Amino acid sequence: MKTKTKDFDSLLKKEIKDKNFKLEYDALANEFTLAKEIIKLRKKRHLTQKDLALKIGTSQPAIARIESGNYRNLSLSFINKLAKALDAEPVIHLKSKNI
Repeated sequence: MKTKTKDFDSLLKKEIKDKNFKLEYDALANEFTLAKEIIKLRKKRHLTQKDLALKIGTSQPAIARIESGNYRNLSLSFINKLAKALDAEPVIHLKSKNI
């Protein structure tokens, strides 16, 4: 698995030099960060996607979509359910782009 991560990191380092790619990547950074955090916590708790889904009353495919980083309509209540199931605390904030 480390090889896939290393390959991804190498590809990302190369692609991020492209201005258009970087703009798109930056626009999705928050979604991917949240997805990585959910995956990390789920694995740390030794839960499968199905286990996590059962704990919060959703389906395994819903968890897979969230972990893909492409799911953009997460409600605060759903994030709170995820946090509780993963024994975590959500931290949500807004940051001005102008400062």
